Amino acid sequence: MKKRAIWSAALVVGLAMAGCGSATGPGSSSGGSEGKLVVWDWKSGEASAAPYIDRAKADFAKKHPDVTVEFVAQPFDQYYTLLGAAIQSGKGPDVILFNGGGQIRDRVDALAPLDEYLAEDKQRLAGWDAFTKDGRIYAGPVTLQGHPIYYNKALYESAGLDPASPATTWSEFVADCAAIARAGAKCFALGNKEGVGIQFWLSSLASGVLTAQEYDDWIAGKRDWSSPNVKRVFQLWQEAGEAGLNNDGANSTAMFNDSFALFQSGKAAHVIGLMSDVGHWKDFNEFLTADKLGVMDAPVVTAGTTPSLPYDGGIGYGVARWTKDPKVAADLVRSLTSTDALKAFYAEAGAIAADTTIDVSQGGPAVATIVSEIKGGKPALHVALSSKTLDLMGRLSQQLLGGSVTVDEVVKQLAASDQAG
Repeated sequence: MKKRAIWSAALVVGLAMAGCGSATGPGSSSGGSEGKLVVWDWKSGEASAAPYIDRAKADFAKKHPDVTVEFVAQPFDQYYTLLGAAIQSGKGPDVILFNGGGQIRDRVDALAPLDEYLAEDKQRLAGWDAFTKDGRIYAGPVTLQGHPIYYNKALYESAGLDPASPATTWSEFVADCAAIARAGAKCFALGNKEGVGIQFWLSSLASGVLTAQEYDDWIAGKRDWSSPNVKRVFQLWQEAGEAGLNNDGANSTAMFNDSFALFQSGKAAHVIGLMSDVGHWKDFNEFLTADKLGVMDAPVVTAGTTPSLPYDGGIGYGVARWTKDPKVAADLVRSLTSTDALKAFYAEAGAIAADTTIDVSQGGPAVATIVSEIKGGKPALHVALSSKTLDLMGRLSQQLLGGSVTVDEVVKQLAASDQAG
Protein backbone atom coordinates (compact mmCIF):
# COMPACT_ATOMS: atom_id res chain seq x y z
CA MET A 1 0.00 0.00 0.00
CA LYS A 2 1.21 3.48 -0.76
CA LYS A 3 1.93 5.24 2.48
CA ARG A 4 2.01 8.97 2.88
CA ALA A 5 3.04 11.45 5.47
CA ILE A 6 3.57 15.12 5.58
CA TRP A 7 5.53 17.96 3.96
CA SER A 8 6.83 20.53 6.14
CA ALA A 9 9.63 22.52 6.10
CA ALA A 10 9.73 21.73 8.43
CA LEU A 11 6.96 19.67 8.45
CA VAL A 12 8.08 17.42 11.01
CA VAL A 13 5.67 14.92 9.95
CA GLY A 14 6.24 18.44 6.85
CA LEU A 15 5.08 17.94 5.14
CA ALA A 16 6.33 15.84 2.21
CA MET A 17 5.22 12.30 1.76
CA ALA A 18 5.76 9.09 3.63
CA GLY A 19 7.91 6.62 1.92
CA CYS A 20 8.03 2.91 1.67
CA GLY A 21 10.86 0.71 2.78
CA SER A 22 12.28 -0.55 6.02
CA ALA A 23 14.37 1.51 8.38
CA THR A 24 18.07 1.35 7.69
CA GLY A 25 20.56 2.62 10.22
CA PRO A 26 23.82 4.44 9.50
CA GLY A 27 25.85 1.26 9.68
CA SER A 28 24.23 -0.30 6.62
CA SER A 29 23.76 1.00 3.12
CA SER A 30 26.19 3.79 3.93
CA GLY A 31 27.92 5.85 1.29
CA GLY A 32 31.44 7.11 1.06
CA SER A 33 32.82 4.25 -1.02
CA GLU A 34 34.59 4.46 -4.37
CA GLY A 35 32.46 3.75 -7.40
CA LYS A 36 29.16 3.80 -5.49
CA LEU A 37 26.70 6.42 -4.33
CA VAL A 38 24.02 5.70 -1.74
CA VAL A 39 20.89 7.85 -1.71
CA TRP A 40 18.52 8.13 1.23
CA ASP A 41 15.01 9.41 0.64
CA TRP A 42 11.38 8.57 1.33
CA LYS A 43 10.23 8.75 -2.28
CA SER A 44 12.06 6.10 -4.31
CA GLY A 45 9.92 3.25 -2.95
CA GLU A 46 6.68 4.77 -4.26
CA ALA A 47 5.27 3.50 -7.54
CA SER A 48 4.41 7.01 -8.72
CA ALA A 49 8.05 8.06 -8.29
CA ALA A 50 9.53 5.10 -10.20
CA PRO A 51 9.60 6.77 -13.65
CA TYR A 52 11.23 9.83 -12.10
CA ILE A 53 13.94 7.79 -10.39
CA ASP A 54 14.53 5.68 -13.51
CA ARG A 55 15.05 8.74 -15.70
CA ALA A 56 17.36 10.36 -13.18
CA LYS A 57 19.45 7.20 -12.93
CA ALA A 58 19.63 6.91 -16.72
CA ASP A 59 20.78 10.52 -17.01
CA PHE A 60 23.46 9.99 -14.37
CA ALA A 61 24.65 6.75 -16.01
CA LYS A 62 25.44 8.67 -19.17
CA LYS A 63 27.84 10.86 -17.24
CA HIS A 64 29.24 8.24 -14.87
CA PRO A 65 28.73 4.74 -16.29
CA ASP A 66 31.16 3.21 -13.78
CA VAL A 67 29.39 4.52 -10.69
CA THR A 68 26.66 2.41 -9.06
CA VAL A 69 23.72 4.19 -7.46
CA GLU A 70 21.73 2.61 -4.64
CA PHE A 71 18.46 4.21 -3.47
CA VAL A 72 17.38 3.40 0.08
CA ALA A 73 13.79 4.44 0.78
CA GLN A 74 13.40 5.16 4.47
CA PRO A 75 10.04 5.46 6.29
CA PHE A 76 9.27 9.13 6.64
CA ASP A 77 8.16 8.95 10.27
CA GLN A 78 11.67 7.77 11.20
CA TYR A 79 13.59 9.59 8.48
CA TYR A 80 15.16 12.48 10.35
CA THR A 81 15.85 10.34 13.41
CA LEU A 82 17.79 7.86 11.26
CA LEU A 83 19.53 10.68 9.47
CA GLY A 84 20.48 12.24 12.79
CA ALA A 85 22.12 8.98 13.85
CA ALA A 86 24.04 8.88 10.56
CA ILE A 87 25.23 12.43 11.05
CA GLN A 88 26.32 11.66 14.60
CA SER A 89 28.36 8.71 13.38
CA GLY A 90 29.90 10.72 10.56
CA LYS A 91 28.92 8.19 7.94
CA GLY A 92 25.82 7.45 5.97
CA PRO A 93 24.37 8.18 2.54
CA ASP A 94 26.15 10.29 -0.04
CA VAL A 95 23.03 12.02 -1.33
CA ILE A 96 20.15 12.91 0.98
CA LEU A 97 16.58 14.07 0.38
CA PHE A 98 15.37 16.95 2.55
CA ASN A 99 12.25 19.00 3.12
CA GLY A 100 13.00 22.64 2.45
CA GLY A 101 13.36 25.03 5.36
CA GLY A 102 14.22 24.11 8.93
CA GLN A 103 14.87 20.42 8.32
CA ILE A 104 17.80 21.11 6.01
CA ARG A 105 18.97 24.37 7.57
CA ASP A 106 19.31 22.67 10.95
CA ARG A 107 21.71 20.15 9.39
CA VAL A 108 23.91 22.14 7.01
CA ASP A 109 27.02 21.37 9.07
CA ALA A 110 26.75 17.82 7.72
CA LEU A 111 26.33 18.92 4.10
CA ALA A 112 28.59 20.10 1.31
CA PRO A 113 27.81 23.52 -0.21
CA LEU A 114 26.72 22.99 -3.82
CA ASP A 115 26.90 26.49 -5.31
CA GLU A 116 29.78 25.74 -7.68
CA TYR A 117 28.24 22.49 -8.89
CA LEU A 118 24.66 23.67 -9.47
CA ALA A 119 25.36 27.11 -10.93
CA GLU A 120 24.11 26.11 -14.40
CA ASP A 121 20.70 25.18 -12.96
CA LYS A 122 19.97 28.44 -11.12
CA GLN A 123 17.81 29.98 -13.85
CA ARG A 124 15.93 26.82 -14.80
CA LEU A 125 14.96 25.78 -11.28
CA ALA A 126 12.96 27.68 -8.67
CA GLY A 127 12.68 27.26 -4.91
CA TRP A 128 16.33 27.73 -4.02
CA ASP A 129 15.75 29.84 -0.92
CA ALA A 130 14.30 26.89 1.02
CA PHE A 131 17.62 25.05 0.60
CA THR A 132 19.89 27.99 1.31
CA LYS A 133 21.51 29.16 4.52
CA ASP A 134 23.80 32.15 4.98
CA GLY A 135 23.87 32.64 1.22
CA ARG A 136 25.05 29.10 0.38
CA ILE A 137 23.08 26.39 -1.41
CA TYR A 138 22.87 22.94 0.19
CA ALA A 139 20.41 21.09 -2.06
CA GLY A 140 18.97 21.12 -5.55
CA PRO A 141 15.17 21.71 -5.51
CA VAL A 142 13.03 18.90 -6.95
CA THR A 143 9.54 20.25 -6.29
CA LEU A 144 7.82 23.45 -5.33
CA GLN A 145 5.63 23.13 -2.30
CA GLY A 146 2.88 25.44 -1.20
CA HIS A 147 -0.49 25.58 0.46
CA PRO A 148 -3.43 26.49 -1.78
CA ILE A 149 -6.96 26.57 -0.40
CA TYR A 150 -8.90 23.99 -2.41
CA TYR A 151 -12.69 24.03 -2.51
CA ASN A 152 -15.42 21.72 -3.75
CA LYS A 153 -17.50 23.48 -6.40
CA ALA A 154 -20.26 20.88 -6.16
CA LEU A 155 -20.76 21.66 -2.45
CA TYR A 156 -20.85 25.35 -3.28
CA GLU A 157 -23.65 24.68 -5.74
CA SER A 158 -25.54 22.58 -3.18
CA ALA A 159 -25.25 25.43 -0.70
CA GLY A 160 -26.57 27.95 -3.20
CA LEU A 161 -23.17 29.64 -3.61
CA ASP A 162 -21.51 30.67 -6.85
CA PRO A 163 -18.54 28.31 -7.35
CA ALA A 164 -16.95 30.79 -9.75
CA SER A 165 -16.85 33.50 -7.07
CA PRO A 166 -15.46 32.25 -3.75
CA ALA A 167 -15.35 34.71 -0.86
CA THR A 168 -12.67 37.40 -0.93
CA THR A 169 -13.03 38.61 2.68
CA TRP A 170 -13.14 36.70 5.95
CA SER A 171 -16.63 37.91 6.82
CA GLU A 172 -17.91 36.71 3.43
CA PHE A 173 -16.11 33.43 3.94
CA VAL A 174 -17.74 32.83 7.34
CA ALA A 175 -21.13 33.58 5.79
CA ASP A 176 -20.43 31.05 3.04
CA CYS A 177 -19.44 28.52 5.70
CA ALA A 178 -22.85 28.99 7.33
CA ALA A 179 -24.56 28.23 4.02
CA ILE A 180 -22.37 25.16 3.57
CA ALA A 181 -23.27 23.97 7.09
CA ARG A 182 -26.97 24.29 6.27
CA ALA A 183 -26.31 22.08 3.25
CA GLY A 184 -24.91 19.40 5.58
CA ALA A 185 -21.14 19.77 5.22
CA LYS A 186 -18.33 21.24 7.28
CA CYS A 187 -16.44 24.27 6.06
CA PHE A 188 -12.88 23.01 6.65
CA ALA A 189 -11.35 19.55 6.60
CA LEU A 190 -8.63 19.83 9.23
CA GLY A 191 -6.16 17.23 10.45
CA ASN A 192 -4.09 18.37 13.43
CA LYS A 193 -3.30 15.08 15.12
CA GLU A 194 0.38 15.59 14.41
CA GLY A 195 0.18 19.33 15.11
CA VAL A 196 0.85 20.14 11.47
CA GLY A 197 -2.49 21.70 10.56
CA ILE A 198 -1.44 24.98 12.17
CA GLN A 199 1.55 25.22 9.80
CA PHE A 200 -0.73 25.06 6.78
CA TRP A 201 -3.15 27.51 8.41
CA LEU A 202 -0.42 30.06 9.17
CA SER A 203 1.14 29.97 5.73
CA SER A 204 -2.08 29.77 3.75
CA LEU A 205 -4.09 32.49 5.49
CA ALA A 206 -1.49 34.97 6.75
CA SER A 207 -1.09 36.90 3.49
CA GLY A 208 -4.64 38.16 4.08
CA VAL A 209 -3.84 39.10 7.67
CA LEU A 210 -0.29 40.48 7.83
CA THR A 211 0.70 43.68 6.12
CA ALA A 212 3.22 43.36 3.29
CA GLN A 213 5.94 44.75 5.57
CA GLU A 214 5.08 42.33 8.37
CA TYR A 215 5.16 39.44 5.92
CA ASP A 216 8.55 40.40 4.51
CA ASP A 217 9.95 41.03 7.99
CA TRP A 218 8.78 37.58 9.09
CA ILE A 219 10.64 35.89 6.24
CA ALA A 220 13.72 38.02 6.94
CA GLY A 221 13.76 36.83 10.56
CA LYS A 222 12.42 40.05 12.10
CA ARG A 223 9.27 38.53 13.53
CA ASP A 224 7.08 40.55 15.90
CA TRP A 225 5.05 37.92 17.71
CA SER A 226 3.26 40.63 19.71
CA SER A 227 1.82 42.23 16.56
CA PRO A 228 -2.00 42.30 16.60
CA ASN A 229 -2.00 40.84 13.10
CA VAL A 230 0.22 37.91 14.09
CA LYS A 231 -2.05 37.27 17.05
CA ARG A 232 -5.03 37.49 14.70
CA VAL A 233 -3.81 34.46 12.71
CA PHE A 234 -3.95 32.36 15.87
CA GLN A 235 -7.24 33.92 16.94
CA LEU A 236 -8.77 32.85 13.64
CA TRP A 237 -7.53 29.32 14.30
CA GLN A 238 -9.20 29.36 17.70
CA GLU A 239 -12.40 31.02 16.46
CA ALA A 240 -12.79 28.59 13.55
CA GLY A 241 -12.65 25.70 16.00
CA GLU A 242 -15.11 27.28 18.41
CA ALA A 243 -17.52 28.15 15.59
CA GLY A 244 -17.58 24.56 14.34
CA LEU A 245 -16.07 25.38 10.96
CA ASN A 246 -13.76 22.35 11.17
CA ASN A 247 -14.61 18.68 11.08
CA ASP A 248 -15.26 17.12 14.47
CA GLY A 249 -12.20 15.89 16.33
CA ALA A 250 -9.61 17.86 14.35
CA ASN A 251 -6.95 17.18 16.99
CA SER A 252 -7.47 13.44 16.62
CA THR A 253 -7.67 13.53 12.81
CA ALA A 254 -4.50 12.74 10.89
CA MET A 255 -3.78 15.14 8.08
CA PHE A 256 -2.50 12.34 5.88
CA ASN A 257 -4.75 10.99 4.75
CA ASP A 258 -7.82 11.35 6.95
CA SER A 259 -8.42 15.08 6.56
CA PHE A 260 -7.95 14.89 2.82
CA ALA A 261 -10.35 11.95 2.69
CA LEU A 262 -12.99 14.12 4.36
CA PHE A 263 -12.56 16.72 1.66
CA GLN A 264 -12.49 14.22 -1.18
CA SER A 265 -15.66 12.52 0.06
CA GLY A 266 -17.61 15.78 0.12
CA LYS A 267 -17.89 16.03 3.90
CA ALA A 268 -16.03 19.36 3.95
CA ALA A 269 -16.05 22.15 1.40
CA HIS A 270 -12.48 23.42 1.84
CA VAL A 271 -9.08 22.06 2.68
CA ILE A 272 -5.69 23.71 2.90
CA GLY A 273 -3.68 21.24 0.88
CA LEU A 274 -0.39 20.97 -0.93
CA MET A 275 0.87 21.75 -4.41
CA SER A 276 2.78 18.51 -4.75
CA ASP A 277 2.81 15.65 -4.65
CA VAL A 278 0.16 14.39 -2.26
CA GLY A 279 -2.90 16.09 -0.79
CA HIS A 280 -2.89 18.07 -3.98
CA TRP A 281 -4.71 18.84 -7.22
CA LYS A 282 -3.99 15.50 -8.89
CA ASP A 283 -5.30 13.47 -5.94
CA PHE A 284 -8.38 15.63 -5.61
CA ASN A 285 -9.11 15.55 -9.34
CA GLU A 286 -9.49 11.77 -9.09
CA PHE A 287 -12.36 12.12 -6.61
CA LEU A 288 -14.01 15.44 -7.34
CA THR A 289 -13.13 15.60 -11.08
CA ALA A 290 -11.08 18.47 -12.44
CA ASP A 291 -14.07 20.69 -13.24
CA LYS A 292 -15.40 20.53 -9.65
CA LEU A 293 -12.08 21.35 -7.95
CA GLY A 294 -11.44 25.01 -7.24
CA VAL A 295 -8.50 26.96 -5.83
CA MET A 296 -9.14 30.24 -4.00
CA ASP A 297 -7.01 32.99 -2.53
CA ALA A 298 -6.87 33.55 1.20
CA PRO A 299 -9.77 35.75 2.35
CA VAL A 300 -8.75 39.29 3.30
CA VAL A 301 -8.87 39.82 7.05
CA THR A 302 -6.83 43.02 7.32
CA ALA A 303 -7.93 45.73 4.91
CA GLY A 304 -5.31 46.61 2.33
CA THR A 305 -3.57 43.23 2.27
CA THR A 306 -2.99 41.37 -0.97
CA PRO A 307 -3.33 37.58 -0.63
CA SER A 308 -0.65 35.54 -2.35
CA LEU A 309 0.20 31.89 -2.92
CA PRO A 310 2.57 30.68 -0.17
CA TYR A 311 5.22 28.41 -1.62
CA ASP A 312 8.88 27.42 -1.38
CA GLY A 313 11.15 24.70 -2.57
CA GLY A 314 9.42 21.52 -1.45
CA ILE A 315 11.92 18.69 -1.41
CA GLY A 316 15.48 18.63 -2.67
CA TYR A 317 18.60 16.49 -2.66
CA GLY A 318 21.79 17.48 -0.84
CA VAL A 319 25.27 15.98 -0.61
CA ALA A 320 26.87 14.73 2.61
CA ARG A 321 30.21 16.20 3.63
CA TRP A 322 31.68 12.73 4.03
CA THR A 323 31.11 11.62 0.44
CA LYS A 324 34.31 10.67 -1.38
CA ASP A 325 33.73 12.81 -4.47
CA PRO A 326 31.35 15.76 -3.96
CA LYS A 327 31.38 16.62 -7.66
CA VAL A 328 30.17 13.17 -8.69
CA ALA A 329 27.52 13.23 -5.96
CA ALA A 330 26.47 16.71 -7.13
CA ASP A 331 26.16 15.32 -10.66
CA LEU A 332 23.62 12.85 -9.28
CA VAL A 333 21.73 15.76 -7.72
CA ARG A 334 21.74 17.44 -11.13
CA SER A 335 20.31 14.28 -12.69
CA LEU A 336 17.64 14.14 -9.99
CA THR A 337 16.68 17.71 -10.88
CA SER A 338 17.00 17.34 -14.66
CA THR A 339 14.11 18.43 -16.86
CA ASP A 340 13.47 14.95 -18.22
CA ALA A 341 13.30 13.38 -14.75
CA LEU A 342 11.10 16.13 -13.34
CA LYS A 343 8.70 15.89 -16.29
CA ALA A 344 8.13 12.26 -15.28
CA PHE A 345 7.59 13.26 -11.65
CA TYR A 346 4.95 15.78 -12.70
CA ALA A 347 3.23 13.39 -15.11
CA GLU A 348 3.06 10.42 -12.74
CA ALA A 349 2.81 11.96 -9.29
CA GLY A 350 1.40 15.40 -10.05
CA ALA A 351 4.39 17.10 -8.50
CA ILE A 352 4.74 20.80 -9.24
CA ALA A 353 8.34 20.49 -10.29
CA ALA A 354 10.96 23.10 -9.49
CA ASP A 355 11.74 23.21 -13.23
CA THR A 356 9.88 26.24 -14.51
CA THR A 357 10.10 25.09 -18.14
CA ILE A 358 7.69 22.16 -17.71
CA ASP A 359 4.26 22.58 -19.34
CA VAL A 360 1.36 21.85 -16.94
CA SER A 361 -1.47 23.12 -19.14
CA GLN A 362 -3.08 19.69 -19.45
CA GLY A 363 -3.47 19.23 -15.68
CA GLY A 364 -6.82 21.00 -15.34
CA PRO A 365 -8.09 24.32 -13.97
CA ALA A 366 -6.80 23.91 -10.40
CA VAL A 367 -3.18 23.28 -11.32
CA ALA A 368 -3.36 26.02 -13.95
CA THR A 369 -4.52 28.46 -11.26
CA ILE A 370 -1.74 27.37 -8.90
CA VAL A 371 1.00 27.72 -11.50
CA SER A 372 -0.34 31.09 -12.64
CA GLU A 373 0.07 32.40 -9.09
CA ILE A 374 3.64 31.22 -8.58
CA LYS A 375 5.15 34.36 -10.09
CA GLY A 376 3.38 36.55 -7.52
CA GLY A 377 3.78 34.08 -4.67
CA LYS A 378 5.76 34.55 -1.47
CA PRO A 379 7.62 32.11 0.78
CA ALA A 380 5.49 30.13 3.22
CA LEU A 381 5.75 31.62 6.70
CA HIS A 382 6.17 28.36 8.60
CA VAL A 383 9.18 27.42 6.47
CA ALA A 384 11.10 30.33 7.99
CA LEU A 385 10.78 28.84 11.49
CA SER A 386 13.10 26.33 13.09
CA SER A 387 11.96 22.76 13.48
CA LYS A 388 12.02 23.26 17.27
CA THR A 389 9.63 26.21 17.06
CA LEU A 390 7.39 24.30 14.65
CA ASP A 391 7.20 21.39 17.09
CA LEU A 392 6.17 23.77 19.85
CA MET A 393 3.63 25.49 17.60
CA GLY A 394 2.06 22.14 16.82
CA ARG A 395 1.59 21.29 20.49
CA LEU A 396 0.24 24.73 21.31
CA SER A 397 -2.17 24.62 18.38
CA GLN A 398 -3.71 21.47 19.79
CA GLN A 399 -4.10 23.14 23.18
CA LEU A 400 -5.58 26.22 21.50
CA LEU A 401 -8.23 24.12 19.77
CA GLY A 402 -8.89 22.33 23.06
CA GLY A 403 -9.28 25.60 24.97
CA SER A 404 -6.49 24.99 27.48
CA VAL A 405 -4.27 27.90 26.44
CA THR A 406 -4.84 31.49 25.33
CA VAL A 407 -3.60 33.19 22.18
CA ASP A 408 -1.44 35.54 24.27
CA GLU A 409 0.22 32.57 25.96
CA VAL A 410 0.78 30.90 22.59
CA VAL A 411 2.53 33.83 20.94
CA LYS A 412 4.60 34.48 24.06
CA GLN A 413 5.95 30.92 24.07
CA LEU A 414 6.53 30.95 20.32
CA ALA A 415 8.40 34.25 20.54
CA ALA A 416 10.72 32.84 23.20
CA SER A 417 11.40 29.71 21.14
CA ASP A 418 11.96 31.69 17.94
CA GLN A 419 14.36 34.10 19.63
CA ALA A 420 16.30 31.21 21.18
CA GLY A 421 17.05 30.01 17.64
